[in-house]
Amino acid sequence: MTQSTATRGLSWRIARRYVSVGRRSQLVGFMSMLTMIGLSLSVAILITVLSVMNGFDKEVRENVLGVLPHAAVSTPEATSAEQWQAVDQALLALPSVIATSPVLQTNGVAAAGEVSRGIQVNGIDPEREQQMSRLADFMVTGSMSALSDSRFNIVLGQSLANQLNVGMGDLVTLYSLDVSINPVAPLPVQRRFKVGGIYRVGTQELDERMVLIALPDAQALYREPGRYNGLRLRTDDLLAVSRWRPQVAEQLPGGYFLDTWTQWFGAIYDNIRLSRSVVGFLLWLLVAVAAFNLVVSLVMIVRDKHADIAILRTMGAGPGLIARIFVWQGCLIGLFGTLLGMLAGVLLSLTVSDLFQWIEGLTGSQLLSADVYPIDFLPSELRWQDMLMVSGGVIVLCLLASLYPARRAAGVHAAEALRHD
Repeated sequence: MTQSTATRGLSWRIARRYVSVGRRSQLVGFMSMLTMIGLSLSVAILITVLSVMNGFDKEVRENVLGVLPHAAVSTPEATSAEQWQAVDQALLALPSVIATSPVLQTNGVAAAGEVSRGIQVNGIDPEREQQMSRLADFMVTGSMSALSDSRFNIVLGQSLANQLNVGMGDLVTLYSLDVSINPVAPLPVQRRFKVGGIYRVGTQELDERMVLIALPDAQALYREPGRYNGLRLRTDDLLAVSRWRPQVAEQLPGGYFLDTWTQWFGAIYDNIRLSRSVVGFLLWLLVAVAAFNLVVSLVMIVRDKHADIAILRTMGAGPGLIARIFVWQGCLIGLFGTLLGMLAGVLLSLTVSDLFQWIEGLTGSQLLSADVYPIDFLPSELRWQDMLMVSGGVIVLCLLASLYPARRAAGVHAAEALRHD
């Protein structure tokens, strides 16, 4: 065993003893424990909050945006089915477009009994829509196949169904904003539909307004036989709008308009990403404060251990060995605090959704309203990348925080320390 290896082992053993509460100064040991607890709390809070922000990001990206098309092509002018088919074939030839689906989309009114609500009617092709949307995964009751099983079935959101007080098999009357002329007075075009499915995404704008019917039924309701007014697109990459938008726009004739998901929910998604960065930065400041407490704790330990340092110096210990003792001590405190914080953070991240729901039930209030937020529940997604980043970052901060106290300890002179002890 070389001398350098022996001194490293000695510094490690001494540092490990100093981490525990010392007999000479319980205050110093208490400060070490308090610093470790502060680091643990900071790490646990940071991991939990990052997991919640990851959950929001995932819910909006995969669920809310998974229900909607990535883009939609529309035109205000009357366009024949042949013209739409030509546009459809041109778009499907693009490598970035993996699926298209025709839609007859317009505003209307849904009524049941004496209750009526403004809605957005989407006449879709049920078979092609399977490649376009994940709405089938959010069905509370019934299924999307009801639109193709029989004529004049309707799929609507749970919030709208509750407002209209309807369930499976009940009748809902859809009113078109167009009117029919008769000798007495103009009357709105209307038709009754049977509820074939109810979905719940958790987003108010979708659950209260989006209504789906089969394309032939929409053409009959709006008196547009064989016609539709839009194409819904699904691309190979939801987030690569800047890449595929110009390619799609080049294929559109004059008079056609292209809208993407960024125009519908882009602001909400960007706000979530920005909030994650801002909140993460603020929580890292909290970790930095805990690391500063480590500096204070180690400085107090250095002052308390002046006599021990002096004895080691008289026995031949060099400044390097003394410095390594306190560097090891800072790293040990950081390691133990990080491990405890990661354990608490993982437990909180896995249970925070249920805990949040329990608090809502206990208080009887909805803390996340779909009127304000894109979803009405608290999601959480634990990512191992965040755990590695947090644990590595905290240990590095603790290493840096221990350098100043270690330097002070290495500068202690044996004779002066023994004279004042």
